[in-house]
Amino acid sequence: MDAIVAQLQRQYRDYTISLYQQGILDDQFTELKKMQDDGSDFVAEVLSLFFEDCVRLIGNMARALDQTGTVDFSIVGASVHQLKGSSSSVGAKRVKGLCVTFKEFCDTQNYEGCVRCLQQVDIEYKTLKTKLQDMFNLEKQIVQAGGKVPQVDIN
Repeated sequence: MDAIVAQLQRQYRDYTISLYQQGILDDQFTELKKMQDDGSDFVAEVLSLFFEDCVRLIGNMARALDQTGTVDFSIVGASVHQLKGSSSSVGAKRVKGLCVTFKEFCDTQNYEGCVRCLQQVDIEYKTLKTKLQDMFNLEKQIVQAGGKVPQVDIN
């Protein structure tokens, strides 16, 4: 049993480190994890709210960019700004980075750039969601095997 737990913990550590190395997560995610008590679902709950926000905000941006005639770039920009803030607070590094570029396209009213960024943000948030679900599944496997989820030191 201990060998299984040790293997799962190693797998968890390697997987978590890879998410940082790929630029998917940043130090803010580490800070979020530190706030979680043993046995609580704090991080999962915060991320669930974040992903609900992503769906809502991406939908708002898509609708605003889909307007025939005149696009209200201030509406798109406000949603991008909100997504940038929430992605920053959960440590979603790639999503945040895309939002910075997206906001620049909004400010210059570059429609094609905005549409490209919207597509990239949609892909990136879905990638993040899948990878974090995999991470949480590994955490569950460790706990079910009788182990403790290790703290992963990224620095």
